[in-house]
Amino acid sequence: MKRLILAFAAALTATPAAAMEEGHTPVFHYASLETDYADWGEADRELTFDGEGWIGTDEHKLWAKAEGEWADGNWHEAEAQLLYGKPVSDFWDLQAGIRHDIEPRSTSYAAFGVHGLAPYFFETDVTGFVSHRGDASLRAKASIDLLLTQRLIMEPYAETNIFFSDVEEQDVGSGISDIDTGIQLRYEITRKLAPYIDFNYASKLGNTRDIAKMNGEDAESFVVRAGIRLWFN
Repeated sequence: MKRLILAFAAALTATPAAAMEEGHTPVFHYASLETDYADWGEADRELTFDGEGWIGTDEHKLWAKAEGEWADGNWHEAEAQLLYGKPVSDFWDLQAGIRHDIEPRSTSYAAFGVHGLAPYFFETDVTGFVSHRGDASLRAKASIDLLLTQRLIMEPYAETNIFFSDVEEQDVGSGISDIDTGIQLRYEITRKLAPYIDFNYASKLGNTRDIAKMNGEDAESFVVRAGIRLWFN
């Protein structure tokens, strides 16, 4: 886990000067990090983080992404991605690269997908994965910022995963395996610093839900988290 955090931090803090191309092509960079905590009601004591960043030009970008969940003393999920991105239109980039899961089981994937703004300004991320064992899956994310005031922002979001075969090692069945959705309410003290409250509902679906029940696990949860969003450029 320590290696994941150090590698992700190094990718996000790379300076534009270090990546300058010959001919002094302008190089830009961006990074964001969300981290939150819950320890009340029926929720487990848990900490989550979700970060991403890129460095590059208008035509070529190197992306780094990482996310994870720690609960009651153990890492339940931890993954990192390294992707090359190239624009194919004004609002869409193609991305391709690798993903590596550290938890719950060490697994490597080839990754390919699209990232951009769908109609009505929905930020959208759709990525396909093929593991080193040959298992194929698809992940789709979407969110939108709704301004309640100039500083108070409501962000509905949703994420789902689809598996094209059973993956016994991960206790996942074929089909739509889960949905993770909710509403984040944040207050931007500055654009680069925003505390938030996240109302999150997650549920396992289909064959994956049946597997969870057979294993005596909860198939759904509702958690209220308090967190902070940091933004760098």
